[in-house]
Order: sequence, then C-alpha cells, then structure tokens
Amino acid sequence: MVAEALVERWGLGKAKDRFRGRIAEGRVRAGAHGVDATAGASALAGADAPRVAVLCPQTYMNEAGRSVGPARGALKLALDRVLVIHDEIDLPFGDVRTRLGGGLAGHNGLKSVKRELGSGDFMRVRVGVGRPNSTDPEIVSAYVLGRFREDQAQVAELIESACEHVERAVSGDGSQPGGEE
Repeated sequence: MVAEALVERWGLGKAKDRFRGRIAEGRVRAGAHGVDATAGASALAGADAPRVAVLCPQTYMNEAGRSVGPARGALKLALDRVLVIHDEIDLPFGDVRTRLGGGLAGHNGLKSVKRELGSGDFMRVRVGVGRPNSTDPEIVSAYVLGRFREDQAQVAELIESACEHVERAVSGDGSQPGGEE
C-alpha cells in the first residue's frame, strides 16, 4: 500500500513486470511530496529531480530477496541506495521507524533480502502493524496476511507516515519523524 502511494505521489506511471515483481521507475514529479521545497519547481523538472525505482516483489514474502537482488544488480545500485519497506508486528499499529541495518526479528522476507543482497546493511522503513494476542504461528501469519482491523482513516494515516519516512530517506534528510536514526 505504501509503495502504491509513493508511485502515485511521485508520478512514476505504470509499473512493468520485471525482476519477479512490478517496478515503476522515473524521476520524482515536480511538486511531489517530500522533495526539497527550497529547490523550486524549475529545479525539479529536470535532471535535479531524484531518480527512483519502486519494486513490489510478486514472489512469496519469504522469497522477496529473489526479486530485490536481481533488481539491485540490474539497476547497479550500491547497497546504501536500497530501501526496504516492511510490516513490523513488534511495533504498535501506526508507529513507523526508519533505520539502517539491524536485526531481522524473525522476519523471513528480510532474511531473504539480506541473503540475496549479501548484507543486512540496507535502509528499512518499519511500518508498525501491531501484534495479535497470540504467539501461535498460524494466528500470527493470518494476522499479518489479513486485512487491517483499524478503520480506513487510521490506515490512511499509517500510509502517509510511512511515505513521509521514505521520502526523507530518499532525499537524504537524516531526520525522521518519531523514528530511529
């Protein structure tokens, strides 16, 4: 949901099927959220606008690295240019944090990405979805794969907050609202 919102906000256009996923690429559209307001619209219209690619793996979540790894290689991205957005049950719903590297907390999708990238030292935007009142793997799995239980306004706020975190990371602004450095 966050990736789809970013593609729309940045005016990237239609995604293409590549790298076992859906990828939208381009320069951030003038007037988009999260760009340096002091730069002015003219600076954003040309080569100064950040070039981005948003990849949504179409693999099983546990195999996301099989999409991310080849995309990184084909796009010739340094590891510090890779940012992964993921759900985080260890954060309360609505809490969003950005960090470089860190533990994987049993997140099999992150394990796959780390394995394929050769390192866990990539930027992450951790989107808090809360935790069910159980440790039973089947209940936890159904919880993270199911629909949000919160109302649409709360979900929209969560997506907006996550988009702001991503945009700050992309712009190189080290400050993150309510997050980690």
